[in-house]
Amino acid sequence: MGSTVLSLRIDGELLDRLRGHAAKRGMSVQDYVVRTLMRDDFDERFKTAVDETEKFYGLR
Repeated sequence: MGSTVLSLRIDGELLDRLRGHAAKRGMSVQDYVVRTLMRDDFDERFKTAVDETEKFYGLR
C-alpha cells in the first residue's frame, strides 16, 4: 500500500487541540489524525457489518 499526501487547512485553535491530544499519546499530530480517521473508518465498516448480519437473520 502506498501513501498519498493530503493537505488540510484548519484553524489554529483546532490545531492546538490536536497537538494536545497527540502529545498525551506521545504521537505526532499527523499520526494522531491518521489513527483517528482509521478508527472512524473501522467503526463505520463494523456497524455496516452488524447491520447486514442483523438483516440476514431477520433481527431488523
